[in-house]
Amino acid sequence: MPNMSLEKVKMPEQDPNVRNKNFEEVSLGYTKEQAMEEATRCLNCKHKPCTQGCPVGVPIPAFISEVAEGNFEKAYEIITSENALPAICGRVCPQENQCEGKCVRGIKGESVGIGRLERFVADYHREHGQKKTVQIAKNGKKVAVVGSGPAGITCAGELAKKGYDVTVYEALHKTGGVLSYGIPEFRLPKSLVQQEVDGVAELGVKFETNVVVGRSITIDELQEQGYEAIFVGSGAGLPRFQGIPGENLNGVYAANEFLTRVNLMKGYEFPNHPTPVKITDTVCVIGAGNVAMDAARTAKRLGAKKVYIVYRRGAEEVPARAEEVHHAKEEGIIFKLLTNPVKIEGENGWVQSMECVEMELGEPDESGRRRPVVKEGSNFVIETGTVIVSIGQSPNPLIRQTTPGLDTQRWGGIIVDEETMKTINIEYDKLFDVLNKESKSDGQTDTYDQNAENQAFKEILNQIIGYKMEIELIGRWIWCFNCFAYKDRLKELGLKFAPKKRRGRGTTENFHVITRERYPLMI
Repeated sequence: MPNMSLEKVKMPEQDPNVRNKNFEEVSLGYTKEQAMEEATRCLNCKHKPCTQGCPVGVPIPAFISEVAEGNFEKAYEIITSENALPAICGRVCPQENQCEGKCVRGIKGESVGIGRLERFVADYHREHGQKKTVQIAKNGKKVAVVGSGPAGITCAGELAKKGYDVTVYEALHKTGGVLSYGIPEFRLPKSLVQQEVDGVAELGVKFETNVVVGRSITIDELQEQGYEAIFVGSGAGLPRFQGIPGENLNGVYAANEFLTRVNLMKGYEFPNHPTPVKITDTVCVIGAGNVAMDAARTAKRLGAKKVYIVYRRGAEEVPARAEEVHHAKEEGIIFKLLTNPVKIEGENGWVQSMECVEMELGEPDESGRRRPVVKEGSNFVIETGTVIVSIGQSPNPLIRQTTPGLDTQRWGGIIVDEETMKTINIEYDKLFDVLNKESKSDGQTDTYDQNAENQAFKEILNQIIGYKMEIELIGRWIWCFNCFAYKDRLKELGLKFAPKKRRGRGTTENFHVITRERYPLMI
């Protein structure tokens, strides 16, 4: 019979007033007995909703059943059949929004502690398991991987097992990507990250550090070196700012810079490591995601007396993991919600204070969250000497700027074919050749009802959009069924959006073709 306790087995942790002064791991991990007890809470559902919620499809009930029986090595084999980084994922994956969010036990009570069990199994294997020698038959093909973060090292390891010669290019001097520079030691010990990288290297993967792809070498130059494929996993490391006055003062950090100084450059061990990190008694962190929590909790450990999380929405809209918010509050982080900074004041080039306004929640915006609205006359000032901006990141533009023909989203992400995940190098003139053809008689636009031309147009358009839409060409109009979601993308290509009814098909969307000669590209 399953254990019907409504609560998870409590995870052993450092005391909050002790851990907020050190960089040792907060959660201490289950014992064997605790792991087996928690595993008995799993109902082993036939439809396995937890597996459906896992991005990599780990057979979760199967591995948990083995944990309940004490077969920890078998559980490890099951997990790693789909997930190459269980020690890392068990610690930092947002399980509450994925596997645990789908758990049936969460309907009445707490879900099964899937992440905690995954972490236990990985840690047990690391301490007690036997290394297996992997026999690899080389296939003589070369692949380059850009970035040594979680995506890069996973891709490299899987390709190496299939016989490819893989070289990973990392911009920083140390491998691991965001696992090394972004996530603090107290959440993810760097020794674990290094062990994962070492395991990939043992498969024959080569790592080249201090190589900035797009600057040191381009994608095209990598192709010229004989790489048959290039996996781009360079992450989103370009910080965003609010654009308010005072952001260029000394004492204002981007969260990425702040965390990199502390985590990668070991700023928390200064002067034993040569990277200083200046922190004042009061620190304000703008934003409330996981990175903001990491920055706030790090600032507290560096000696700040007061650390504020300043966020323009309410508690229900906080995007950080519930566990991280809970830990932050336990450690003394102060949450100033429904608060938005409008100006950073300084003196002699250094931050002195931050002016804020109070907010209230209005109607939902396009994201579904209630839009924050300024309360008029609610301005107030927080005296602070350090401001850390953590309102999001975007991809570094180097690769897209130095790779001709690489199609990207407006925000910088690379557009790929959703089935093959290959990039789409479009010759846009092929599309507009079809759009801009003129008849020989009067110079007016032809109807182009020839099947070959229609099919060519459809293929090119679908390739650009990255999705196989149901479209039909009638004259200079494109009848597009159920593709309202692609309106903005089509507008970027110069196709004007005009909703319209069509008899017999119900409500449809109709896109009028705009030729590049007549109108500028609408972005």
